Amino acid sequence: MEEANSPTTKLLTLLNVSTPPQKLNKKRRAVDNISDAELETTGHHDEVVQDDHSGDAGVESEKEPTYEQHFGAVPSLISKPAIESVNKRLWTTSNMTFPKVGSAAISTVPGSPSPEKMKSGSSQILQRLRAPFEKQQASLPPDLRVLQDEILSILASHRDFYHTHTSRDTAAVIRQSISLHMLDHVTRKRRRVLKNNERLAHAMKAGTSIPEDVQDQGFTRPSMLILLPFRSSATRWLESLITHTPPPSFQIENMSRFRKEFGLPEGVADKFASAEPDAYPPDHVETFEGNPDDNFRVGLKLTRKSLRLFTEFYGSDIIIASPLGLRMNFDFLSSIEILIADQVDALTMQNWEHTQFVFSHLNQLPKESHDADFSRIKPWYLDGHAAFVRQTILLSAYETPEIRGLYNESLRNLAGKVRTLRRWAPVQVPKASTSSQSFIQFDCTSPKDELEKRFAYFTNQLLPLVLKSAVQSANTVIFVPSSLDFIRIQNYFRKKQLSFAVLSEYTTNQDISRARQAFFSGKKSFLIISERFHFYRRYKIRGIRNLIFYGPPDHAVFYTEYLSYPFLDDGVESSDVTCRVLYSRYDWFRMERIAGTKGASQLIKNSDL
Repeated sequence: MEEANSPTTKLLTLLNVSTPPQKLNKKRRAVDNISDAELETTGHHDEVVQDDHSGDAGVESEKEPTYEQHFGAVPSLISKPAIESVNKRLWTTSNMTFPKVGSAAISTVPGSPSPEKMKSGSSQILQRLRAPFEKQQASLPPDLRVLQDEILSILASHRDFYHTHTSRDTAAVIRQSISLHMLDHVTRKRRRVLKNNERLAHAMKAGTSIPEDVQDQGFTRPSMLILLPFRSSATRWLESLITHTPPPSFQIENMSRFRKEFGLPEGVADKFASAEPDAYPPDHVETFEGNPDDNFRVGLKLTRKSLRLFTEFYGSDIIIASPLGLRMNFDFLSSIEILIADQVDALTMQNWEHTQFVFSHLNQLPKESHDADFSRIKPWYLDGHAAFVRQTILLSAYETPEIRGLYNESLRNLAGKVRTLRRWAPVQVPKASTSSQSFIQFDCTSPKDELEKRFAYFTNQLLPLVLKSAVQSANTVIFVPSSLDFIRIQNYFRKKQLSFAVLSEYTTNQDISRARQAFFSGKKSFLIISERFHFYRRYKIRGIRNLIFYGPPDHAVFYTEYLSYPFLDDGVESSDVTCRVLYSRYDWFRMERIAGTKGASQLIKNSDL
């Protein structure tokens, strides 16, 4: 007997509740939807067949081995042993080195293609898309061309790809490679649908038997999702997509509306344009330049001659959205075949629950049928195996436990997954503050106990020691990475009636000015600052003589900046400044970026981490 939550039971429920009886007549449905006049595609694709057969001469007859093997109706990699291995996380991991991508850990299960079979460069891309790409690529420095080719070779293998240390210098060329891979996938999928429509139409006209092997769709049309933190990020990705669809071959529709809705609102000034050259750090400008709104979604539809923006979501090929923008409706996530999550490090500075929500609702059976033709749906969708086929691409400037957890738990691609590796060097800190740093490790043997152990050590040992000193109990900043810890520390200080002010991402401009002034003038002894506040505001804080990092910051550059702030004031000597960093073995990722891979291993006293 089928379990209540099994894919089969859910599918039968969907059919009984949402689908009119006539839609279950597979052969009849397949033929009736094809008109003699236009030979329209069934279900979610509405372009005429003729639209797909010009401009790709010599390419239409390609057998597309890697695409069909992975995303075809019957992928060769789906097997019961492979699925069991993924569910039990029995990955076999080996290391591989690319000249520009660098070292990478490649995880496979039984049936995964060999890593050595990854083909190089853009040779797997359809000629119509490859030609303008190669023209643009020719103007790049050789090392960036190699980087693009290596990323395309990884993506062409349809493995998951997690780049753990993206940089501002390479972000644009990486986007360009990934967007090319996306458009190639959409084009191949669309072409397959149109070819099958043509086969069905010809069979109907000839009076021959209807082809059975026409499963080429998902429950809904959208097959691509680009998950981003800000509207400005969406602008960059759209610009990257447009580079592969140049005029006159393509027309971009509704571009003016996109610029209006995703650019800065009317009357809002760009603070970076009017700021002094060194007023904001380069990484802050890169992150927040443009519209920083985090609630958005937009549908894109690709035809042979156009890229249409703001299409209805269930009629779109690509969805560009923020996690918050996807909280209300998520049926169109049921058939995502390629997911790109960019600036995942910035997503961790937002409400991470929204990102988790999106990942948990990917490739689930939709609540409604949305006029799906079930005779055309690929079997692995019906079997509930879409998550084992989906290709996920994660891009982040650094790793966090949350992102690694997402990689371990949510990326289940049977083709395998690739995660880049990096050995970090110690951050550069002001020379005057090198002798003032003190790293304090507290004992903790379980990640479940880490929050309580940290709070207990801080309140029972570290803070009492600070309060005993008249010097160290004034002009003291407490930097708190976690928002939950920030609230807890704030409540504790309030309960103990200590003299303090707070700065969080929710603090108003007026309250920020009051808190900074009160701290600088000595009216408040402690200033409790959340990492998200510094991420979004990047204020320079004056009046600091003592620093306590309740935990190492995710952004290593924040550590350097706060060590430099005491010396903004005249006459401050290195002996006037103290810095304490509270950490445990579970702060490995953060400590590695601050102390370097080698230094963190020594501090945590476990080189095997």
